[in-house]
Amino acid sequence: MRARITPLGTLLALVAGLLTALVTTTPAQAAPLFKAPYPCGQTWTYSHHSAEVRQALDFVRSDGGATAGTPVLASASGTAYRYSQPTGAGNYVVIDHGGGWKTYYFHLSAYSVADGAAVAQGQQIGTTGSTGNSSGAHIHYEQLYNGVGQSIVINGVSLAPYPGSYGSRFLTSDNGCSGGGGGKYWVDTFANATGYAQANTNDPQGVLNAGTNYVYCKVWGAEVRDGSGNYNHWWLRTDLDTVYAGKNGRGAYVSAYYLSRWGNDEARDNNGTVIPNC
Repeated sequence: MRARITPLGTLLALVAGLLTALVTTTPAQAAPLFKAPYPCGQTWTYSHHSAEVRQALDFVRSDGGATAGTPVLASASGTAYRYSQPTGAGNYVVIDHGGGWKTYYFHLSAYSVADGAAVAQGQQIGTTGSTGNSSGAHIHYEQLYNGVGQSIVINGVSLAPYPGSYGSRFLTSDNGCSGGGGGKYWVDTFANATGYAQANTNDPQGVLNAGTNYVYCKVWGAEVRDGSGNYNHWWLRTDLDTVYAGKNGRGAYVSAYYLSRWGNDEARDNNGTVIPNC
């Protein structure tokens, strides 16, 4: 019996069909487990407006804390890149998470990472601001896959359908909570606080600015008390924003008296978790 020969054109068509089927059936790269772009325990409200064509969401704080100056955190690990667009996005950071996934963070008042730096989930990448084309402090946040805007998903749950205004939908963050984010615990402080070399007021090192800050752990030390009867013996180990000349702002101690939440001799993070002993 003579073998049957398939024409070359037919073979090429079959190969092309197989390649097309392979491409069209290849599944999309799974997204990272994205978390909210602001610190643990904080609750923000969010909205979407039609001008945001890449399915972005705008977040503002709704738990009584200030939006402006609050740390902006990486939603997932990756490589961070810094950009500036004075007439649009302002100061912004893009994090490349690999596999085609990127997140965008617009209108930052300041950057907290170097361009091209590797960042961990929960790491601060900037501070919330209103740079560029913005009418007030907020986080403009996007998730893109292969350059296409995606519906925002946090902790595996979609935030769609989006509300058209603030105040109807809210999201509490677990980004950087205890046990994650490099051992940092996020706390709110109500005033600028002097940091000291030890858990007493003998050797000032600098200042921790009021707002949302991270701390590492706590120690029992000298009492700090005010005229209204409020007091605290706990001191929080942290890194200071301003360092005095010749001093060391890394691992300094700030009194837990300055915590915006909780009570006398309490030292908890914004999520209510007791900060561990050093």
